[in-house]
Amino acid sequence: MNSRLSNKRKKQRRPRWLRIILLTMTLFIIGGGFYLYNVYSNVVNAVDNMNNPLERKVSEKRPEEVLFKDKDPLSILLVGVDEREGDNGRTDSMLVMTLNPDLKSSKIVSIPRDTRAELIDPDDPEENTVSKMNHAYAFGGIEMTINSIEHFLNVPIDYYVEINMEGFKDIVDAVGGINVYNEYEFELDGVFLTEGQHHLDGEEALQYARMRKQDPLGDFGRQERQKEVISKVIDKGLSLKTLTSYDDILSALEKNVKTNLTLDEILAIQKQYKDAAETIEKVEIPGENETINDVYYYSVDDETRQALSDEIRTHLGLPTDTVEASNIY
Repeated sequence: MNSRLSNKRKKQRRPRWLRIILLTMTLFIIGGGFYLYNVYSNVVNAVDNMNNPLERKVSEKRPEEVLFKDKDPLSILLVGVDEREGDNGRTDSMLVMTLNPDLKSSKIVSIPRDTRAELIDPDDPEENTVSKMNHAYAFGGIEMTINSIEHFLNVPIDYYVEINMEGFKDIVDAVGGINVYNEYEFELDGVFLTEGQHHLDGEEALQYARMRKQDPLGDFGRQERQKEVISKVIDKGLSLKTLTSYDDILSALEKNVKTNLTLDEILAIQKQYKDAAETIEKVEIPGENETINDVYYYSVDDETRQALSDEIRTHLGLPTDTVEASNIY
C-alpha cells in the first residue's frame, strides 16, 4: 500500500518538475529570441546609417547590373580615408578587390596613394585634372575617387566601402584590440612601438597603420599594415567573444564606415561569394618614383595599365578593352 502510494507521488512529481524545466527552457528561448531580434534590429539600423548610395546606378565600364543570384563576378573598392577636422581628407589606402566565386578566387590590387593619374570629375569633364590619386577624394569625394580609379584601370567599380581612419581606432577598441608583430621600431604622434609582438589598442593600431617614413618599403609597407589591421579587426569582429560588445562595434562602424552596399547585398555576398575566398591573390602595380615640378609621384606607364586592366577584366568575366592613353605628360 505504502509502496504504491510512494510510486504514485513520484509519478505526480515528475510532470511538475518537467513543467518547471520546460517553462524555464521556454523563457530562455523567448528571451534569446528577443535578444536576437534586438541584435538584428540594431544591425539593420547600423547598416542603414552606413549606407551611402552613389549617384549612378551602374558603372559605365559594365554594361549590365551585377546579379548576386547568378554569382556574377563583382568588384569592391576599399578606401581608408585620412579625414581630420578642418580637412576634406585624402585616401590613405585604395584597394580594388574582385570576387569570382566560379573560379573560387579573389584579387586585391593596391593602388599607391602617390600614383600620378588623371582625376575624373563625374559632373564636369572640364574640371578633370592631373594629380596624385589620393587627391581625388579631397577634390570630389568618393564619386571622384571611383571615377578616377575606373579610368586608370579601365575596370568597373561596382561597390565601395569607405573607412574613416581617424575614427578607426574606435572600431579597434570596440573589438578589444588586435595582436600584431611590428617589424620596425618607430614613434608617431605620441605612440612608440618597439620591434616585436604587441597587443594594440585603437590609438596604437591607428599609428601602426599610418606609419610610413620609418618603413624601408614606404607607402607599400604602410598598405600592407593597413590590410593587416583591417583583416584582423574583421576576424576579431566575427569572433563569438565579441558578441557581448556588439553594440559598441555597431556604434563604431556606423560612425566611421560608409558604403553603397545594402544589408541584403552584404548577406548575399557572404552567402553566394564565400567560395571566392579560397584563393586570394595580391596584385602590385609596377611603377617608377619621379619628381615633377618638385612634387613626388609614383608613375605607371600605359603598357602596365593595359596589362593590369586585362588581368582584372578577365577575372571579372569581361572582355578586354584598350585603356585610354594617359594625357598627363
